[in-house]
Amino acid sequence: MADYDFDLFVIGVGSGGVRAARMSATYGARVATAEDRYMGGTCVNVGCVPKKLFVYASHFSEAYEEAEGFGWARTNPGFTWPVLLNNKNTEIQRLNDVYRGLLNGAGVTHFDSRARIVDAHHVSINQQIVSTEKILIATGSWPSVPDFPGREYVITSNEAFFLETLPKRSLVVGGGYIAVEFAGIFKGLGVESHLAYRGPLFLRQFDQDVRLCVRDELDKKGVILHFDSVVQEISKNADGSLRVSFADGSEMETDLVLYATGRKPNIHDMGLENVDVRCGDNGAIIIDEEFRTSVDNIFALGDVTDRIQLTPVAIAEAMAFSSTQFNGHRKLMDYDGIATAVFCQPNIGTVGLTEDMAREKLGEVEVYRSVFRPLKHTLSGSDEKTMMKLIVDKCTDRVVGVHMVGPEAGEIIQGIAIACKAGATKAVFDATVGIHPTTAEEFVTMREPTVT
Repeated sequence: MADYDFDLFVIGVGSGGVRAARMSATYGARVATAEDRYMGGTCVNVGCVPKKLFVYASHFSEAYEEAEGFGWARTNPGFTWPVLLNNKNTEIQRLNDVYRGLLNGAGVTHFDSRARIVDAHHVSINQQIVSTEKILIATGSWPSVPDFPGREYVITSNEAFFLETLPKRSLVVGGGYIAVEFAGIFKGLGVESHLAYRGPLFLRQFDQDVRLCVRDELDKKGVILHFDSVVQEISKNADGSLRVSFADGSEMETDLVLYATGRKPNIHDMGLENVDVRCGDNGAIIIDEEFRTSVDNIFALGDVTDRIQLTPVAIAEAMAFSSTQFNGHRKLMDYDGIATAVFCQPNIGTVGLTEDMAREKLGEVEVYRSVFRPLKHTLSGSDEKTMMKLIVDKCTDRVVGVHMVGPEAGEIIQGIAIACKAGATKAVFDATVGIHPTTAEEFVTMREPTVT
């Protein structure tokens, strides 16, 4: 390996790329990284972190209303978008600096520039060519907008984090977690919020009870839902507003259209045409269990491989990659039982199989389901409901799926995910003494199945 400038060159410094670079360097590898956008990738800059900050901000409008039931005087405080935007930008810059510091501290050589693969062992940066024993592609994914008349007038989640002013009216197009989250964010910040989805019900990869519960709660909060709705054309009015025409002949006017209809692996302009790296039909780089591509010394991980597009997954993949390649310990990624959360309002937390998946895979299952009004809302006046659900393999009594819609669902499901990963049975849940009064105790007090 001494014949090369570096042992590993990482293209992309998102969560996975930074972790792979840092850990590989810790194990003694000579590592370089390159990035032409921002430190920390999507999650830090235009994803998880700023999105959740916006979710926090949007919930205060409800919190002020709910406080009245607890004796606090009614208040109508004003909201100043530039303050939130500036504070968010300051925090993101701090995190950018943290990521840069992590690389520097590990002795990684970093290039603030686009890297392109020249051949299997050479990368060009700033008209400079360096040699490397191994290449790791960790460039993530990028928002995808379909081609239709007027697509130039829409924005994606990337731009939504940097709006100079909030619109009075918004339309979010899409049915995944990003679409549902931003529809709630806009509504909570005082924007007239519409959500349009081409199918009969959004969040199609989630449990059906989760989907129905979120639909009902968004409707209660005043998000205007348009199902079986396909945008056909968008045009701009003289006053700068947008006219949206749908396939069914209906129209609406709005001030902003945000497309959240999916993300594609980010493989553009990195020199893949110079090497024989195989990709799928959607551009995802094809890898084996050790993250190796069809070129023996070129690897890829994270969203660019389109497996499970979650920040903690990319980080775990990076740990496995670094250990296998540079620490002498072969470690394979375990994709079973990965928990996730959607920060719509109320939140979704989920781990394991949906009810439909469990029935198809296991046959006989028991389903425990509870829908209730949390203690807080007995005084707040809110009609928001919480839904909790356990799916149990009837043959083994093992809990194979846990789903929740409610405040702090992600925080609660994180702990539940550990129990599920350890193979906990329904009997173990039943034997666990609950913490009272909490919402989470419902998971250990559901005794009678609602469906078998």
